[in-house]
Amino acid sequence: MERSQWYLGTPNAVVLCIHRVEERKISGCFYHRYQEEATEFTNTEHLLFQLERFYDEIRFPYPSTSGRTFQRAGRETEIYQERAEKMSEQELLKKHGELGTFIVRVQHRQNNSWQGRITWMEENQTLCFRSIWEMLKLIASVVEMPEEGEKLEELSWFEATKEAKPE
Repeated sequence: MERSQWYLGTPNAVVLCIHRVEERKISGCFYHRYQEEATEFTNTEHLLFQLERFYDEIRFPYPSTSGRTFQRAGRETEIYQERAEKMSEQELLKKHGELGTFIVRVQHRQNNSWQGRITWMEENQTLCFRSIWEMLKLIASVVEMPEEGEKLEELSWFEATKEAKPE
């Protein structure tokens, strides 16, 4: 299989590994170049909070708006710290999920959402997303299987782009 889409390209790129889907909740882990161990997540919300924390820690991409907090003014903590790379791009690209593997490259954090590119490694397909919601729908279209007797109403976005390409 040609792997032309398999690259990280940005300091905040992560390799997202989906291991399970139970009751339509995804779980798994993600890897980035600044630590050797995986960052686990148990559901979609946990994934988003973990990724947001990672982007805040490396300050990239910088958010266009500041987050709200219940902390009193002046008690904000400094999260940023210089990080040394602990995993090479080649090591990161060897990581795989049981149900699906994605390279997520968030290019902007604007309008309280994320914009960027996502690559489905198993099919070597890359698509742009304009929001967190759109990114999650792309992932779900790959890893969520219909229950017995149920059919998916909408065609997978990755599958739709595959069919649109002339052979």
